[in-house]
Amino acid sequence: MKIAFSEIVTPAKGVVAVVVTEERSLGATGRGLDEQTGGALSRALAAGRFKGKQGTSTTIVAPHGIDVDAVILIGLGKPEKIDGRGLRALGGTAVRRMNGAGAKVGAIAVDAVEGASIAPPAMAAEIALGARLGSYSFDKYHTKKKDEDKKSLGELAVMLDEPSAAEDAFEANASLADGVFAARDLVSEPSNVKYPRTIADDIEALNEDGIEVELLDRDKMAALGMGSLLGVAQGSEHEPYLAVMRWNGAPDGAEQQPVAFIGKGVTFDTGGISIKPSQGMEEMKYDMAGSATVVGLMKCLAGRKARVNAIGVVGLVENMPDGKAQRPGDVVTSMSGQTIEVINTDAEGRLVLADVLWYTQATYKPRFMVDLATLTGAILISLGTYQAGLFSNDDELAERLIAAGKESGEELWRMPLGERYDKDIDSAIADMKNVGKGREAGSTAGAVFLQRFVNGVPWAHLDIAGMAWMKGNHDPTVPKGASGYGVRLLDQLVRAHYEA
Repeated sequence: MKIAFSEIVTPAKGVVAVVVTEERSLGATGRGLDEQTGGALSRALAAGRFKGKQGTSTTIVAPHGIDVDAVILIGLGKPEKIDGRGLRALGGTAVRRMNGAGAKVGAIAVDAVEGASIAPPAMAAEIALGARLGSYSFDKYHTKKKDEDKKSLGELAVMLDEPSAAEDAFEANASLADGVFAARDLVSEPSNVKYPRTIADDIEALNEDGIEVELLDRDKMAALGMGSLLGVAQGSEHEPYLAVMRWNGAPDGAEQQPVAFIGKGVTFDTGGISIKPSQGMEEMKYDMAGSATVVGLMKCLAGRKARVNAIGVVGLVENMPDGKAQRPGDVVTSMSGQTIEVINTDAEGRLVLADVLWYTQATYKPRFMVDLATLTGAILISLGTYQAGLFSNDDELAERLIAAGKESGEELWRMPLGERYDKDIDSAIADMKNVGKGREAGSTAGAVFLQRFVNGVPWAHLDIAGMAWMKGNHDPTVPKGASGYGVRLLDQLVRAHYEA
C-alpha cells in the first residue's frame, strides 16, 4: 500500500476517514463534510451508539452531496489522552475498514485537536505508521484467493495542513515498518522454504543496507566449543549457522561500546527425541521469531540511520529427531565451558541461546544484551497474548524496556529470577540441566538457565512465545499470523536511551 501526505481536500473517489473526539465532536474536516452532505455525519452521530471513544468507529455509506463511496468516523477519545499508541491504532482501524469496504483508494483527514499535546504533523506520522502496519498481508502462496478476500486498498492519502512536516516526521517510521515487515515475512515462511541457510542468505543481503554481516558455520562453531548449540542441530540435515549483524551508526568520537540483541532461530522445532504432539506442531515454523525480530530491528536501525552501534546475533538451527539426534540424558559442553545435562530435547532454545549469549558478551563486550525467544509455552499460560515476559538482572534496563513497551504498544511484564529458581536447574551429573521442576515456573527455569551464560553483563530475556504468532487480531496494526513483535519495542528503547 502506498502512503502519501497531502493538503486537506474533499476526495473525488474512494473512502475518506475523519476523526471524532469523545462526546461526538467532529474536527474541522468532519464539520466541512457534514455541511456538504446535508448533515449526514451529524445524524449518524446522533442516531447511533458511536461517541468517539478511542478504538471505536462507524461507517456512513454513499453519503449524499460528495463523490466518495463512504465516510468512516473513527474515535480519538479524550483530547488530553491522545498518544502515539492510540493514533497508530486509529490508522490500522482506518485501513481495516477501508479494505472491508473494498476501497482501492482512501484518505484520512488529520485536523488539529484542541487540548491535545501532539501537533498534527506528529499525529499524521503516527497514523500513517499504524495504517502501514495494518496493511500487511502474507499472500505469497495463495493462487486462488477470491477478490473479496483480498486487501483492496492500494493508495492512502494522509491529509493535513502541513503535509511536508508530516512526511519528514514519517521518514523514520517508514524504516520501522520495513523492519516489522521483514520480521513478519521471515516468520510467515513455511519451513520447507525457510531453514538456517536461507535465513543466513537473507541476513547476508543486509549488506546492501550498510550492515556488516559475518556467518559462523558448523566448523567455526565447533572450533569455538559451541557444543550446546550444535547438539540441537545434530539431528537435522540442514547445517546450522550463527549470524552476526553489525550496524556502526554512532558518530565519530561518540561512545562506541555496542548494544546487543540476540535471537533464537529454531527454524522448525519438532521437539527432537522429546517429540511434540502432532496437534499444532505446524505452528513451530515460528520458533525462529526471536531471530526474525533481531533481523527486522537491524534493518530498521540501518534504514533510519540510527546514531548507535548495534550488534545483532542469531543462532540458526533446526531441531529434528533423526538417528543422529541428541538424546534425553546426553551431556554437552557449552562454549563457556559449563556442562549441561539435556533432560528434554524440546527445551532446545535455551541450549542455542546459551552459546550465542556467551559468544556475544565475550566477543563484543556490549553495554547490555537483550535476547528474544519463543522459549516456553508456560509464558503463554501466564500472560496470554497481550504481554511478553521480561526477565532481567538489571533494574535500569528492565525499567527502560517496560517504558519502551508502553510507548510502542508492545508491552512487557517483569517476571522473577533468583537463587531458589536457579537451584532448580542444578544437575546431579553436570553443571546444570536444561529444565527445572517439571511444570512449575517453567518460564523462569528457562530464564535462570540463560542467566548462567551472560557473565554479569546487563541482560534482559524476553519470552515472546505468546506474542510472536497471533491467532486473533485484537490490535488493528497487527495481522493474524506473524506479528513482528519486538521490532517496535526495541527500536523505541534505542531511540529513547542509546543514540548519540
